[in-house]
Amino acid sequence: MKKAKYIWMDGKLVSWDDAKVHILTHTLHYGNGVFEGTRAYQTKDGLAIFRLKDHTQRLLNSAKITAIKVPWTLDDLEKAHVELLKSNNFKSNVYIRPLIYLGYGVMGLYHVKAPVKVSISAWEWGSYLGDEGMEKGIRVKISSFVRNSVKSTMGKAKAAANYLNSQMAKFEAIDCGYEEALLLDDEGFVAEGSGECFFIVRNGVLITPPNDNSLESITQDTTIKLAHDLGLKVKRERITRDEIFIGDEAFFTGTAAEITPIKEVDGRIIGNGKRGEITKKLQDAYFDVVYGRNEKYKYMLTYI
Repeated sequence: MKKAKYIWMDGKLVSWDDAKVHILTHTLHYGNGVFEGTRAYQTKDGLAIFRLKDHTQRLLNSAKITAIKVPWTLDDLEKAHVELLKSNNFKSNVYIRPLIYLGYGVMGLYHVKAPVKVSISAWEWGSYLGDEGMEKGIRVKISSFVRNSVKSTMGKAKAAANYLNSQMAKFEAIDCGYEEALLLDDEGFVAEGSGECFFIVRNGVLITPPNDNSLESITQDTTIKLAHDLGLKVKRERITRDEIFIGDEAFFTGTAAEITPIKEVDGRIIGNGKRGEITKKLQDAYFDVVYGRNEKYKYMLTYI
């Protein structure tokens, strides 16, 4: 990770190395904190944050779900993102990590008296799953870990506690020689990657699971919009693991992953083992949007 100059903490710009919390910070012990992943791209008109309002609203929604009362409004947090990026004077693409957490002050499981703290960090970052993976595709393992059930956790919150499940799945996949994990739900249908949504292509039709047991993905939503623009038929339906194996193409979507092709799942080659034609079209369309080259979607960009 490349250091930036400042991190925004509770209304102030703090130098990167001084952005610290107490060891008894409540979230560190009990996991109740929520975060976002947002990207900003260097367009011909300057640095622009992609779908800032949507990401910030999801952050606040996550806090509401986990019973955290946030002392900042959506407008406050949007302005804080802009302030932070201006102050750091980034020269390449940026990943942004806003975090709402419970600070030092009380211990024990009852959290409502813990102080609510907010930070926004940003740093220059390239492809999450690698530049080669973006072009040639990645190898994916179906995890032995099941996606957190809606009967036990609240998956519509992008909550820190939810990601232990993803972390263990990711560790398992890499330890077995793969690049990423794919988690099934407790009924055996595809849920999502460790931090991404999942798509397959069969007979020219794009298929992605509903968000019954996954986060409501902003990049997934963008991809579906672009698919419609390209005249592609899109189905939101459950996917079984064996359907993946006979798919013509597969790919992940996410803020970090963007649109990353999948060439192999559990030792089965997907399609011809390369980035598929439809995946490539969607990648190109996506990057036209985030780099400000598609006038139709310029409203999704917040220029710095």
